[in-house]
Amino acid sequence: MRFPFQRRKRVASSAERYATATQLQLTWWRFRRHRLAMVSLVVLVLAYGVALMADFLATQDPHDTNAATSYIAPQPIHWRDDDGSFHPYVYGLKGVRDIKTFKLIYTLDTSRKVYVEFFAHDYRWTVLGFASDRHLFGLTNPRRGDGIYILGTDQLGRDLWSRLMVATRVSLFIGLIGVSISLFLGVLLGGISAIRGGWVDLIIQRLIEVVRSMPTIPLWLGLAASLPSSWSVTQIYLSITIIISLLAWTDLARVVRGKFMSLKEEDFVLAAELAGASQARIIFRHMLPSFASHIIAAVSLALPAMIISETSLSFLGLGLRPPAISWGVLLQDAQNVQTLVLAPWLLSAAVPVIFVILAFNFLGDGLRDAADPYG
Repeated sequence: MRFPFQRRKRVASSAERYATATQLQLTWWRFRRHRLAMVSLVVLVLAYGVALMADFLATQDPHDTNAATSYIAPQPIHWRDDDGSFHPYVYGLKGVRDIKTFKLIYTLDTSRKVYVEFFAHDYRWTVLGFASDRHLFGLTNPRRGDGIYILGTDQLGRDLWSRLMVATRVSLFIGLIGVSISLFLGVLLGGISAIRGGWVDLIIQRLIEVVRSMPTIPLWLGLAASLPSSWSVTQIYLSITIIISLLAWTDLARVVRGKFMSLKEEDFVLAAELAGASQARIIFRHMLPSFASHIIAAVSLALPAMIISETSLSFLGLGLRPPAISWGVLLQDAQNVQTLVLAPWLLSAAVPVIFVILAFNFLGDGLRDAADPYG
């Protein structure tokens, strides 16, 4: 039996806990009540986990081509053997020549099993200085053409599962790097615009209006055409990241300017100025932490826009190009209707795009509500 004074004590301790909590703690407590945002957070953590371990999760070298295994349909993994024991396997493949089209059509050879082993050895990969040839799973004693084709193969016989794993890493991190650059530019220029005011504010605001007034697609066309064709994949990757960042900082700069305009007359800002603090220190050490939760929410909503921009550019042939692998590059193969009729599994690259973009949007909504519950 619970007595009234115990309940009052519990309520009082809860009120004291909220009264002494930091802004970050209050934001986290409110965010946890947004269940859809929490699910989205889990989805994004898993997605970035896949991005970090892309080569480990891949079953084959994503760049390996084999014309003999083009357009193989997705192949299921059977987890239990005939005796009921846990012994995963896939059926072997056999090619049959179509007497009308002379096309080599692959069908499952149910008379031959190729067993799957975990932590198998295959092609060597390197991530963040760590090198290995281990992969989550592979085949034991495969013949030529055998493979674990979970999502099938493309026209050149490349395994779509392995390519999708690597594409996830490229597309997610190009968005992360792009948002980092645009965040720095938006906070710095927005803060300087609010603190200095006068002609500095006028120039920065007119620059923002000029950038926002530029038509996006013609600008992308011009910038993509200006990239030398002799550049490596890494150079093009960095260039596309910088191009997207230079066009995406304006919204954040406007938000930061408005927040700084309301904060620059506060006592703690005037005290920092009287103490001789530099403008950069006032922006990043004193003013920015006061609304960091709003910045986090804005960044979470800007990330999907970055990812969509890269995917759209690469899909149109203006961004990353083969041999680079990204979601947009994979979707290039799905442009042809005739190809989709023969191999509809090429659209599988659109699935992670949809889930990740929705997850980022739901996460951004949850962070925005948690950071500003009365907004």
